[in-house]
Amino acid sequence: MHVLKSRAARGVVALGLFVLVSVPLAHASAPSAAETKAAPAKLDATVETLKNGLKVILMEDHSVPVVSRWTFYRVGSENERPGITGISHFIEHMMFNGAAKYGPKEFDRILESNGGYSNAFTSEDMTAYYEDFASDVLELCIDLDSDRMKSLALDPKFVVSEMGVVKEERRLSVDNSVEGAMYEELGALAYKAHPYGWPVIGWMSDLEKITREDAVNYWKTYYAPNNAILIIVGDFETKKALALVHKYYDSVPSQAPPERVRTVEPEQPGERRAEVHKPAEMPQILVGYHIPEVTSNDIYALDILQYVLSEGESSRLYKKLVRDLGIAVYAGANASWNIAPALFIFDVKARPDKTAAECETAVYGILADIAANGITPAELAKAQNQVSANFYRSMQTVNGKARKIGTYEIYFGDFNEILKVRDRYRAVTADDVKRVANIYFAPKNRSVVTLVPEA
Repeated sequence: MHVLKSRAARGVVALGLFVLVSVPLAHASAPSAAETKAAPAKLDATVETLKNGLKVILMEDHSVPVVSRWTFYRVGSENERPGITGISHFIEHMMFNGAAKYGPKEFDRILESNGGYSNAFTSEDMTAYYEDFASDVLELCIDLDSDRMKSLALDPKFVVSEMGVVKEERRLSVDNSVEGAMYEELGALAYKAHPYGWPVIGWMSDLEKITREDAVNYWKTYYAPNNAILIIVGDFETKKALALVHKYYDSVPSQAPPERVRTVEPEQPGERRAEVHKPAEMPQILVGYHIPEVTSNDIYALDILQYVLSEGESSRLYKKLVRDLGIAVYAGANASWNIAPALFIFDVKARPDKTAAECETAVYGILADIAANGITPAELAKAQNQVSANFYRSMQTVNGKARKIGTYEIYFGDFNEILKVRDRYRAVTADDVKRVANIYFAPKNRSVVTLVPEA
C-alpha cells in the first residue's frame, strides 16, 4: 500500500489513488482458539445520534488507561470537482491551524503537553482525525475537536502558508517521485469518468488557485456534524463520556446534507497503456484491473487471491518473478477497498538488466494459470489464516478498534459488519477465487503503466 504523509507525518494520502485496504499485508499466523468461537451479533458499544446529526459510538476498554478518539467525515477526494482537486486534503491540514477557542498551532501544543498524540488521513472516500491520550484528559480532547468542528478559523495567513506546505508535499511525493508519478498516471488512465481518476493530493494547477472562499464553502458543506461519526474507545465510563459529548457537540450546527457522487465509471472497452519517463535505475510496471466496490461479495475472494499472489516468499509472484525467473526485485499486488468500484493493482520492479515486458508477461502467465486451474487447498487455507490473523491483530489496540469501527461505518453504514468479516473470508472457496480471476483479470479490463528509465 503506497502512502505519503503530510504535515510532518500527519495526513496520509495515496500516491495517486489508494489509501485504505481491508487488512494490512503483514506476516500472520493461524487464528487462536478464541478467534474461532462464534462471533456475537453486535459489538458491545453504545450508539447515539445527536439532534444535529452527529453519530456517536462509544466502546469501553479498560485493559489500559488510555483512550482513542476518532472523528470520521464522509468526505474525500471523490467529493471534489475539477478546479478544487486536493481541497479535502488541504482542509485536513487546516483543521490543525486554529479555531474560535484554540488558536493557530494550539491544538498540537495543548494535546502534546498533556501527553497525547494526534494525526489524520485523507482518502478517496473519507477523512479522519484522531487523538490517543491518557484517560484523564478525555474532556480536553473532546473540547479541542468540537472547537474545530464548530468554528474552524481558516485564517487567510495560514491558508496561504499551509497551501505552500501541501504543494511542497506534492512535489516531493508525486512530481519528484517515480512511484508517485506512476500511480497518478494509472489513476488518470484507468478512470475516464469517476473522480477516483484524480489524485487525493490534487493537481498542482488546482492547488495554486484554491481560494479561502473555496475552503470555507467546502468545510461548511462536508465538515458538519450530520456528515460525521465520532468514535471513542478506551478507558472511560460511558455515561460520563456521553455527557461530555453532549456538552461540547450539541451546539455545533448541522448543515444541509451534501450530495453524493452520482458518476459511475463505464465499463472499460479495451486495454489502456501509458508510459512514464523518469530518471530511474530499473524498469517498473503497474497493472490495474477494475474490481467492484467494497460491498460486493467478490471482494473477499479477491482479497484471498491478493494474499496468494503476493504475501511472503511462498506467494506466486515472488516465487515466479523473483526466485525462479530472476527478472524482478519486487512483485506485489493489492486489492483496494473503496465505496465505488476500485482497482486490483500489480506493482513489479524489474532487475536492472531485465525488461518491464518480461515482468508483464510473467504476471499474465500467473493470472492465466489461476483462471484455468485455480489455487491449491493449501494456498487457500494459508491465505484465510493470514487474513484472519491480520484482521484480529489490527483490533488489538484501542486505536485499532476505533479506526476499524469508523472505517466500517463509512463503508457499510453499520460498524457491526466487522463481526461478519471472519465468516465471509472463511466461506471463500477455491472455485470462488478461480471465478473472480476469470471475471476481473480479462485483458480488456486492465490499464498498464510502464516506467521508461532515463539517465
